[in-house]
Amino acid sequence: MSDLSQIVKAYDVRGVVPDQFDEAAARALGTAFIEMLRESGDDADRIVIAHDMRASGPGLAAAFAEGANAAGSAVLHIGLGSTDQLYYASGALGLPGAMFTASHNPAQYNGIKLCRAGARAIGQDSGLAIIRIRAQELLDDLDRVADGPQRVEHLDLLADYAAHLRSLVDLSGIRPLKVIVDAGNGMGGHTVPAVLGDQVLPALPLTIVPLYFELDGTFPNHEANPLDPANLVDLQEAVRTRGADLGLAFDGDADRCFVIDENGDPVSPSAITALVAKRELAKFPGSTVIHNVITSLAVPEIIAENGGKPLRSRVGHSFIKAEMARTNAVFGGEHSAHYYFRDFWFADTGMLAALHVLAALGEQDRPLSGFAAEFERYSASGEINSTVADAKAKTAEVRAAYPDATFDDLDGLTATLADGAWFNLRASNTEPLLRLNVEAPKPDRMAALRDEVLAIVRG
Repeated sequence: MSDLSQIVKAYDVRGVVPDQFDEAAARALGTAFIEMLRESGDDADRIVIAHDMRASGPGLAAAFAEGANAAGSAVLHIGLGSTDQLYYASGALGLPGAMFTASHNPAQYNGIKLCRAGARAIGQDSGLAIIRIRAQELLDDLDRVADGPQRVEHLDLLADYAAHLRSLVDLSGIRPLKVIVDAGNGMGGHTVPAVLGDQVLPALPLTIVPLYFELDGTFPNHEANPLDPANLVDLQEAVRTRGADLGLAFDGDADRCFVIDENGDPVSPSAITALVAKRELAKFPGSTVIHNVITSLAVPEIIAENGGKPLRSRVGHSFIKAEMARTNAVFGGEHSAHYYFRDFWFADTGMLAALHVLAALGEQDRPLSGFAAEFERYSASGEINSTVADAKAKTAEVRAAYPDATFDDLDGLTATLADGAWFNLRASNTEPLLRLNVEAPKPDRMAALRDEVLAIVRG
């Protein structure tokens, strides 16, 4: 029997199948999801579900649908989909949703991302804790699990999803671009041909060269986690050897997009955030743009320079989405390559960010490296993880080592030093880790500060 406290995380459900997460747990979570929605006043007469390419996805999704049916809800099943495709369905149809994916995690994992109607995120503080408690009660007392009529309708929304994204960014007039796309055997292999290719819509001025588009949840080529530099090596080599204008890498559920320039060098997600923010502010002057605590200092600077209102948020999609809805922000970006759009129900979609990058590059003649340099102003360490026994004690030790710094505690510990260098130290929600991000005006200063803080954390 599953212990749901081990798999219900801060923002989603995720665990090893079947040891931690099996069809019985999925069925209980389906019932609990509907009960939570009804108790909070949401319409739960019908929900939409999808799954990624993992072998366990169809069975888990079907079991969840049974649990939802047992609670009196009909289910619209859109089949194979990316996470942002599920968000599209939730937003366009006004239905609560459940996406079966473990994102970038290894093959033995699966999970669920849940949302209310309009793609509104569900996390621990907005219903997920209630779902966990209710589902655990059902698992502990199987006699309470009711049966209901099977009401599952199947519908393919891939073309509608692609048409919606295309309607938001016009690529018809850009110069021809050669684009290498690494789908990592994930759902980008399903959505890229529809959105960027001519599978369902007229062709764009793009030559798409596919890498690992075959849907395979065992990830035979490399993990579908572009945050790990090792998983970008094939894409970088392909961009360089094939003379491409840029490369795009998607994670397993294709909700995040990473960008490689024509030299094979990564463009930081902070630079992409600033680039897209500039474009959105040109359309919606004076709007609020959200960025999290670990994006580059260049991001709020560029937002302000373009007439926008930068607003800093905690890391994590449930926090970003809540802030976007509260402030009616036009756009939000995270250094993890999650990008959120007001005209996509405040939800995250890497594909829409990719369209903006393609449009921005294709509207001028410079290579991406020269163009992106406008948005790269500082030297950053990237996120560095350290295993620690006591995260609070180590954080306090680091704070004490910098008595002249300016601190804030919005999300972990952020310290800003007199010369403009800063670092953020955050505890993981799920592991005994401290996550360090460092940025400074010059590479040598960044490296020195990074090493100082790591020496304390790991000492």
